[in-house]
Amino acid sequence: KGRCYEIEPVAGEEDQYIAYVAYPLDLFEEGSVTNMFTSIVGNVFGFKALKALRLEDLRVPPAYSKTFMGPPHGIQVERDKLNKYGRPLLGCTIKPKLGLSAKNYGRAVYERLRGGLDFTKDDENVNSQPFMRWRDRFVFVAEALFKSQAETGEIKGHYLNATAGNCDEMMKRAVFARELGVPIVMHDYLTGGFTANTTLASYCRDNGLLLHIHRAMHAVIDRQKNHGMHFRVLAKALRMSGGDHIHAGTVVGKLE
Repeated sequence: KGRCYEIEPVAGEEDQYIAYVAYPLDLFEEGSVTNMFTSIVGNVFGFKALKALRLEDLRVPPAYSKTFMGPPHGIQVERDKLNKYGRPLLGCTIKPKLGLSAKNYGRAVYERLRGGLDFTKDDENVNSQPFMRWRDRFVFVAEALFKSQAETGEIKGHYLNATAGNCDEMMKRAVFARELGVPIVMHDYLTGGFTANTTLASYCRDNGLLLHIHRAMHAVIDRQKNHGMHFRVLAKALRMSGGDHIHAGTVVGKLE
């Protein structure tokens, strides 16, 4: 079982304390973020005796972190695939994100890539709606991608959102993206779940696909300062589960 080895008060706050808890490694399944979170935060947040609780950080020993595969490829591999170095990569999300037909969506992708962007991306809730089914979107986006590459002489990218209602459907979308020849797919790792994310990351690693991660639903977990979980914990969990980079908000704008 876990052992609390230190408790200290939070400076400037009444009735708030930081507790340091250690767990034996044998309590955790190797390579499973799902099991790790189920064990650490699965029930304790529901204890009636607690007014609020927040997981501020995780210190994962190498003996356990090495059981996870980590990011499928990493930033350097992405730069190698795009053949672009020494500067930030510039991209945008297609707007309006909902309501366009697949053909018009593909046209928007083409215009932005042809205009000079390195990549474009689906938004978090662009999945497979009646106005734009995923397969049609993938085909028109791939066409836009290759047309812009031919006209600019640059390698381009678009983050195709493979998030789906079940793992089988998610993998079907990732496989189709690979067959089309696009370099990268995307996943909503919190709404999709860590088991699904690790499954997709493993496929991307084995098949040369880059994996972009969207943080949709994170604020439900991390926004309150006295309850929930700090985003650094979610970021560490993602690094173990697998993702090459993650949506992180902006310095200015509507999102934190």
